[in-house]
Amino acid sequence: AGDDAVTLTVRAAPGASRDALRGERDAALVVAIAAPPVDGAANEALIRYLAKVAGVAKRSVTLQSGATGKN
Repeated sequence: AGDDAVTLTVRAAPGASRDALRGERDAALVVAIAAPPVDGAANEALIRYLAKVAGVAKRSVTLQSGATGKN
C-alpha cells in the first residue's frame, strides 16, 4: 500500500434491495450490496460500489482478506 492508501474494515450485507452505506457495527463499515453472495458477485459489486463512493477507479480498490466471508 502506498502513502495515500486507506484500509477499511467492511462488513458486507449481500442480497439487499440496493447498494448503500448502512453505518458502522463493531468497528466495521456496513455496506449493503444488491448482488447475491454467489460466485464472487457480491465481492465484485462491493468493489464497484466502494470505488464509486470514494471517487476512485475500480482498480484502486482491493480486497485484502475475507473474500469468502462477510468481513
